[in-house]
Amino acid sequence: MVETLIAITIFGLIVVVVSGIVLVLYKTQSYAWQQSLAVEEARRGVKIMVKEIREANNGDDGSFIIEKADDKEFVFYSDIDKDDLIEKVRYFIGGVNSGLLEGERVSFGDGGYCDTAFNNFLEGVITSASLEVSLEGDFGMANEYADIYADGQYLGRVCEAGCFDCAGNWQGNTVFNVIDFVQDGAVDLRADSSSYVNNNCDWIENNHSIKARFRLSYEEEIEGMSHQLKKGVTNPVGSPLEYPSDQENVSIVSSYIRNESFIFEYFDGDGNKITDYPAKLIDTKMMKVYLVVNVDPGKAPDDFCLESYVKLRNLE
Repeated sequence: MVETLIAITIFGLIVVVVSGIVLVLYKTQSYAWQQSLAVEEARRGVKIMVKEIREANNGDDGSFIIEKADDKEFVFYSDIDKDDLIEKVRYFIGGVNSGLLEGERVSFGDGGYCDTAFNNFLEGVITSASLEVSLEGDFGMANEYADIYADGQYLGRVCEAGCFDCAGNWQGNTVFNVIDFVQDGAVDLRADSSSYVNNNCDWIENNHSIKARFRLSYEEEIEGMSHQLKKGVTNPVGSPLEYPSDQENVSIVSSYIRNESFIFEYFDGDGNKITDYPAKLIDTKMMKVYLVVNVDPGKAPDDFCLESYVKLRNLE
């Protein structure tokens, strides 16, 4: 009886040990399989992304090839479905939110000014913010210009050269980095024209001196959102063609992305890395796409890194 009990006990221990080993091997194999699927998904996503970026072109509404070039978000125009229409394409991390705020103002006085304010637009932590200012009005001479201010601080001058009197369209497009002014989710903007700018223009509003358009684009990181690389596509619609932001179709390109810093890097024609606006938009000739993939960072194997460089053919 004693020998039988000992045999049963030993057999039971062997069964427990073997079952544990089998369970560990199963979990390991299952995780390795999930990791391989995630890596393959990322590979396919990068391959498609690189192809679309390489063939980027100007938007059907006249927009420049690159609209936004941030560390974790890239917005550009490309005919991705070969239908002879240029789509607006946005690649971004799921935890990254971007926004565009726009305001137009007009002044009818000589040497007038235009101001506007954007408030309460942040949901997370701001990571980048740029302000594009465009003008129309009496700006045909060197002494006819507008000084731009954010929260009372001078940013720069627009239309001191290269603009025309009463052009009847937006001109002097100038981009400023305003991240320091929007950390609290609020900013006051002003375009203050010189005293030589007179009220003799009639584009839509009669007898105005200056019209100003302020376009604030920003990127923020939302805490707690998923680690997914996403793709947003907006088709051009209407006449004239435009890209309505509320008609963007968003899909998941790759899951389990673990990049702590950048996904996109930008380089000029000489291979030098570009870090500042507006140079990222204007001088970019080549890009680096970098993805870190890991289903569970707390388990082996380690991160799998994908890296690819791509030249924008229409910017060479």
